[in-house]
Amino acid sequence: MLIKLAWRSLWRRKRRTFITCFTVAGGILLSVIFTGSGDYTYTQIIDTSATMGLGHITVEPKGYNDIPTLQKRISNASNAREEALKIPRVVAAAERITGMAMFASAAKSVGGVFFAVDPAHETPKINTFLRAMVEGEMLSESDGRQIVIGAKMAEKLKIGLGRKLVYTMTDVDGEIVSEVGRVSGIFKTGVEEVDGAFALIPIDRVRKVLKYAPDEASLVAVFIDDQRKVDEVGQLIAAQVGNSDRDVLTWKETQKEVSGMVKVDRTGNYLSQFLVGLLIAAGILNTIFMSVLERQREFGVMLAVGMRPGSLFRLVVLESLFIAIVGLIMGIILTAPFFFYLYNYGLDLRQFADNMEGYAVGGTMIDPVMKVRLFKESAIAILSGVFGLTILAGLYPAWKAASQAPVESLKTI
Repeated sequence: MLIKLAWRSLWRRKRRTFITCFTVAGGILLSVIFTGSGDYTYTQIIDTSATMGLGHITVEPKGYNDIPTLQKRISNASNAREEALKIPRVVAAAERITGMAMFASAAKSVGGVFFAVDPAHETPKINTFLRAMVEGEMLSESDGRQIVIGAKMAEKLKIGLGRKLVYTMTDVDGEIVSEVGRVSGIFKTGVEEVDGAFALIPIDRVRKVLKYAPDEASLVAVFIDDQRKVDEVGQLIAAQVGNSDRDVLTWKETQKEVSGMVKVDRTGNYLSQFLVGLLIAAGILNTIFMSVLERQREFGVMLAVGMRPGSLFRLVVLESLFIAIVGLIMGIILTAPFFFYLYNYGLDLRQFADNMEGYAVGGTMIDPVMKVRLFKESAIAILSGVFGLTILAGLYPAWKAASQAPVESLKTI
């Protein structure tokens, strides 16, 4: 009975009810776009940052994250890699040596960062630089003299494919050592700072130059299938391969600049969601409250003939709930085409590239095409938020209707 009465009462003012439902639908559209773009962008930034060298989770020497030096290294790195690969959700792992070096050609010298890698364990999926190759080829053997450099570094050094390059670094004894490499490939990420300072070198060659043992490395970079599970997987890896001489850290600790940027942006996203929620709540509150004020005499009659205040309270709350349901249905219909387009095609923001610092945020490349994806928990949060706000917005008008004395209500014309 209450359900039928609430539904009929709601549509007495069709235009007002429709506008309110459309407000709810618009709020759902904005929430899905805000949340979906955040879910996509944060995942893309975190995954890209991980593939630039350190992984989602890093197994490294004690204190290396605070003071990274080539003198600090972990032993049995290959064993740590193999053990990490046994952990659920781990999709790849790679031993790497990283540090500062001076790169010199016959024309010039520049400072930069090197990553010594094992070509057998590197793939484009876990190595950004392989995906960005524009000339030549990747390192072919772990003990060769090949070197892959960024396009900007090649431009600075005035060298190209097949040309010799000398790199200088400090070994485990603190001695300055040098080695000669030949450029086998050039990558171009589009981020000038990265293209001008990064280089890939065969790991076994670097071990010999630095006087590392055959199984030592600066770190083991571990990659997982879902960045949201990084804390959970990190604990499992720490239990499996961690010891007193190692730290097992997540990207939140090894890439603090990216982590801070994501936190700040996510806070702004939450604020936007809150404002959208206030808009939805205000629209529902206005509709229900106006309806209650217009029907005071009707409510008085209902109370006078025996309806309990609690039933009247539930009647008004049901009306707000129906607004939420209709608004939700309208919201799905309104949102579906936008979500489908942004999920599959996205918005190309390359025209704003000059204002995007070369598609980079905090030194991490970002996709210039804005897309959306919606995690299950995000969808649940949006639906729960809409229904929660709807009920909250209807509570005061419902209390106002139920608390009015029948005699006072009947005086209202």
